[in-house]
Amino acid sequence: MRIVLASASPRRRELLTQLGWDFEVIVSDVEEIITKTLPQEVVEELSYIKAKDVFEKTEGDVLVIGSDTVVSYEDRILGKPADRKDAEATLAKLSGNSHYVYTGVTLFRREGGKVTAKTFHEATRVEFFPMSEEEITWYAGTGECDDKAGSYAIQGLGGRFVKSIEGDYNNVVGLPIARLYHEVLV
Repeated sequence: MRIVLASASPRRRELLTQLGWDFEVIVSDVEEIITKTLPQEVVEELSYIKAKDVFEKTEGDVLVIGSDTVVSYEDRILGKPADRKDAEATLAKLSGNSHYVYTGVTLFRREGGKVTAKTFHEATRVEFFPMSEEEITWYAGTGECDDKAGSYAIQGLGGRFVKSIEGDYNNVVGLPIARLYHEVLV
């Protein structure tokens, strides 16, 4: 079956490659309108919008995987930083505290003319060590956090500040591949 990842994220491409699947990438260009407020509902809604947009552009037997990830601190979604000062402010909030990373995944499948859709989310709790002002300024200055939800990359330099995680590490990177694998099989 043809597998399509509806995401431009290089991290999601790397993670999906770990499953050993052959897939192609078609990026959704649909406007992402959010009607939900809870982080887990937001990621499910956005993953559905992206997957549906790409699915509607395909023909034949296909599995389309749409995904969205957010970082939530005190039930507030922390998006990608607007600039270095914004990144520093976000990192100061996360310093010495716990937050959650939510990834929503939607699977649209067409097989023999039959269409099914399934949406789920995964949550991972992440705790940071306390960070000094110098560490925050240094890390924000590396540029690594510029396009990252929550202003950090656990798989990069930002991993040095992570004290612990509860849940799926890959979920924090951007795609819960073990859960995805099992959801596809069901």
